[in-house]
Amino acid sequence: MPEHEKVVQDIENKMGFAPNILHTLKEIDPNFVNKYRRCHDKLLSDGAIPAKYKIMMALAVVASKQCEACTVSQMKSALKSGATSDEIMETMEVISITSGAPAVAACREALKLLQE
Repeated sequence: MPEHEKVVQDIENKMGFAPNILHTLKEIDPNFVNKYRRCHDKLLSDGAIPAKYKIMMALAVVASKQCEACTVSQMKSALKSGATSDEIMETMEVISITSGAPAVAACREALKLLQE
């Protein structure tokens, strides 16, 4: 299997899905997808900080950037990695305090995943 396919498959296995951008990039420039190996190795894997906490940090960052699609992806990943509703809602409090109402609003669709 080509390396770029392996990267997408590894990320999909960890997150439970592969973000659409990876499929688009895979078609346009397979070599660019290889750069996402770092995501798999550093963000989606346990290290000194467990992966679920790193993913919740990523949720806070993308919320602060007000990227709604990104918050949905990070929420799916957080839930797949075992984050609890209480942990996620505490992360939402941090988002609110550090980035304000627009960042919380960017999580509107992502929060619906907690109701499923």
